[in-house]
Amino acid sequence: MEDTKYFAHTVQGESGTCRWQLLEDHLKRVAQKAGEFAEAFGAREWGYLAGLWHDLGKYSNDFQLYLKSQQEACSETQAGRVDHSTAGAQYAVQSINILGHLLAYAIAGHHTGLLDGRAEDACQEKRLKKETPDWRYGLRNLPGPARSACPPDYLRAALGKRDSFATAFFVRMLFSCLVDADFLDTEEFMEPEKRISRSSFPRLDDLAPRFFKALEEIDRKETEKPINKLRRSVRRDCERASEQPPGFFSLTVPTGGGKTLSSLDFAIRHALRHGLHRIIYVVPFTTIIEQNADVFRKYLGDDCVLEHHSSVDPEKETQAARLAAENWDAPLVVTTSVQFFESLFSNRPSRCRKLHRLAKSVIILDEAQTIPVDYLQPCLRALKELVNAYCSTIVLCTATQPAITKRADFDIGLDSVREIAHQPERLYQALKRVEISKIGKQSDGDMRDRILRERQVLCITNTVRHARKLFEAIGLAEGHFHLSARMCPAHRRRRLAQVKEALKNGSVCRLVSTQVVEAGVDIDFAVVYRALAGLDSIAQAAGRCNRNGDLPGMGQVYVFIPEDSAACRYFADTANCAAQVLELYADPLELKANEHFFRLYYWDQKDRWDNKGILDDFYLDAKRSDFPFIFLFEKAAEDFKMIEDGATCNVIIPWGEEGKYICDRLRSVPSPGRDLLRQAQPFMVQVFRHEWSKHAGRNIRLIYDDLGILESPETHYSEDVGLSLEAEGAGYYFA
Repeated sequence: MEDTKYFAHTVQGESGTCRWQLLEDHLKRVAQKAGEFAEAFGAREWGYLAGLWHDLGKYSNDFQLYLKSQQEACSETQAGRVDHSTAGAQYAVQSINILGHLLAYAIAGHHTGLLDGRAEDACQEKRLKKETPDWRYGLRNLPGPARSACPPDYLRAALGKRDSFATAFFVRMLFSCLVDADFLDTEEFMEPEKRISRSSFPRLDDLAPRFFKALEEIDRKETEKPINKLRRSVRRDCERASEQPPGFFSLTVPTGGGKTLSSLDFAIRHALRHGLHRIIYVVPFTTIIEQNADVFRKYLGDDCVLEHHSSVDPEKETQAARLAAENWDAPLVVTTSVQFFESLFSNRPSRCRKLHRLAKSVIILDEAQTIPVDYLQPCLRALKELVNAYCSTIVLCTATQPAITKRADFDIGLDSVREIAHQPERLYQALKRVEISKIGKQSDGDMRDRILRERQVLCITNTVRHARKLFEAIGLAEGHFHLSARMCPAHRRRRLAQVKEALKNGSVCRLVSTQVVEAGVDIDFAVVYRALAGLDSIAQAAGRCNRNGDLPGMGQVYVFIPEDSAACRYFADTANCAAQVLELYADPLELKANEHFFRLYYWDQKDRWDNKGILDDFYLDAKRSDFPFIFLFEKAAEDFKMIEDGATCNVIIPWGEEGKYICDRLRSVPSPGRDLLRQAQPFMVQVFRHEWSKHAGRNIRLIYDDLGILESPETHYSEDVGLSLEAEGAGYYFA
């Protein structure tokens, strides 16, 4: 019996022989990694114990027989699997009085996901009472139980205040450490070549000299135009503020004031000054993420920026980037609000794996006021936890004002937020480059005439349908362009390049677009029309007008009400609030007007701050010492969907030669792999299911993506080139 060896994994080698990983080695290595990850938030011992006990069930004879019969890496998703997660969860509860339940949640779910504490079907409480095969013999080679694991100060404070959300947040962060450590150690044994690829990203302190030198070059080359002086002034404010202790900051700079570069300047200096590990830049829309990432690459280099979203260009993506996207092990991560916030409330291992990387990081939220009001309170609670317990700094980067800071009438807001920009009101006046005019209800015919009257003009609508109608109304002609989320990313990039070229050359350029053009797109028109929407959207549209202050006078932004009320339905809440503000203020973009707008949209809608009751999914039951923590992780993950599951699907468009080639490849292979699906992402368009069922061709194949690559789990591709009217020059889909 003493000579018995227990194994964690086995893999077939190139020569046909099998390699075996000792279970004791696996447990100790995962414990070490998980402990290192958890040290960022003062919980090294907790991470170590989670790793040490996570696979105790593999010490059972049942599992060892199963593993030998499989002759391959064991997974809890394989047929005939043996439950090896429950044993460690039970041992954690037995070994650490009461608080062992926190470890138990993470250990029990490390393959299948964090469970609900109680439910009618499978749940955490039932797992803890489940009978398991005998596994305790293996404990003789492991460190003894830590019966008095000391909770970090913030966890002790949360328990004292009966703060169930903060306690559950700690479990999710611990879960992240365990899952990532387990993945990495298993990968190192199963696929050692990946380990080399993972180590190719530089460190922040290696990037800083490169970045600061680039800033010096900008200052040397820039002219003494007033706008360039103001942008330098904003950067100087960022440099000074970076010395302050970690916490909440806001950077209130009007569009065109250089927020992107200035916020990165702050983040790098602040991280180096305070020993923070990485920068995470969160943008509101997938459609603008590529431009932000390209700006960062320009000043930092191609080898340091990780884009994590659903439209990554495979030509830019390396093997290291693909691997780093799994756990955000990179110095600079650019991602979307949906990816960021949904991950914070997820219960799935693949989604939660990266969360521990948020500890001791600088997180920049670009246009933070785009958080939907129905999820406002849960999002703000999560942000507070990251700052107060996990040593992060969060920057609210906005063109108007930080709408989510605490006030007398908004007690859930973020407290102690320090403004970086000196005198934002003065900065707004100095950077003012446009006048806003209300022109009331306009028919499509009226808008056609107005657009055709201008040589260079941008018209932004609220819906794809309305953009299409207006584009058809102005007619196909040289210099007439269209942009929409219904154009695949590859298509949009080409169209945007054509628009920029026409503007640069002074040619005719009449662009009709949905809101995809608003945030982060560096284009500059003298005249902009914007369909009535929220004041933040109007401000973003204004940022595409006289952007660089080159006009002799003010740029002109006209806000209109479409004749079709359906064209405003999507923005009904924000548009109604904006309409009230537009009636009261001559300049609806001044800070007082913005304050009025957000009072109407955010602060006065208390009944919607947690519309799904997500904070109620976490509570403590003091009467049950045997099971005191009732955390409904599965339910919260299901409820927190900024994009509802099932409403949309992705269609792969055979646009251009490469798109057609990829669709041909998809037809020819029985089961598309990860690489092929990633190559298809620049040709994907997200559509509503009712549209798909109406327009889909006959030869359609459904691809289920269980690899966590796509934001929607279902992807379709079409043989019907008629889905794209590119051949006719219209540049949109589903006409």
